[in-house]
Amino acid sequence: MNTQRAKEIAESAEMANVTYNGVPIYIQHVDEDHGMARIFPLDEPQKEHEVLLTNLKEH
Repeated sequence: MNTQRAKEIAESAEMANVTYNGVPIYIQHVDEDHGMARIFPLDEPQKEHEVLLTNLKEH
């Protein structure tokens, strides 16, 4: 996923259908400088972690 789209999704009030390794996730923050996103699985909000934006898929 490109940085701009990830930022749009993170800032949007509407939920987008985004996955990480096939798991539906929520994008909490985008780090443009490092190409990373802070995410968590929709069903496990306590499992926050950072991943490369290139590993996120929008469906």
